[in-house]
This record gives sequence, structure tokens and C-alpha cells, in this order.
Amino acid sequence: MSFCTVINCMDGRVQLPVIRYLQNRFNVLNVDSITEPGPNLILANQADQNLVQSILRRVRISVEKHASAGIALAGHHDCAGNPAGEEEQRSHLAAGIAFLRSHYQTIPIIGLWVDENRAVNEVITD
Repeated sequence: MSFCTVINCMDGRVQLPVIRYLQNRFNVLNVDSITEPGPNLILANQADQNLVQSILRRVRISVEKHASAGIALAGHHDCAGNPAGEEEQRSHLAAGIAFLRSHYQTIPIIGLWVDENRAVNEVITD
């Protein structure tokens, strides 16, 4: 089976659009989903180290046990966990991806923005 990994918001409005996008983007059948409210902010500021380590532990399982083809970090419009606007959330995506790349240098890592129409846009490409 083929897998990729997404660190996505728990918001149910963005789950399926992101999964469908990633199935096509990485040509995989399965998307391991790690969900938290506002994950781009969590990984950008790393204020809650227990939560950051929990996310990294789950990513490691996906990468090591499922041979993940790539990792995506997602942010979205109208996020309760990260209520910042799009521009600021995109900066959180960039910082979060830089953090992830410090742990995973050999796997593609991309940043996704889900807009108000639930369209998925790849805003950071590896």
C-alpha cells in the first residue's frame, strides 16, 4: 500500500479536500492524518513541547512504518485553532515546514492552504 502523511487541522471541513488533494499529489491510496487545531501555528511557535513531540511521534510512525511518500502541513481559512489571516498563517506554514525539515531531510514536505471555498492550494513546494 502507498501512503503519505498530513498534519492537518481537526476541522472537518478541510479533511476530505486535503485527503483527495494529497492522494493525487503523491499518487497514493492512503493518507495518514495527524490532526490538531491550528497545527501550522503549533509547529511554527513550538510553545507546547509535549504537543510538538506528540505530532513528531505520529509523523515518525507514518514515515517509518508506512513508508510515507511525503508530508504535508495544512492551514485553512476560518481556523478556530489559528485565527490569524491567510498571510500570517502562510508564514506559520513556512516556519512549521522548516521545523519538520530539520527532522526529515530526505522526504518531500509541502505546505497547503485551504481557502474559503475549500479549494486546496499548494503554497510551499519541496
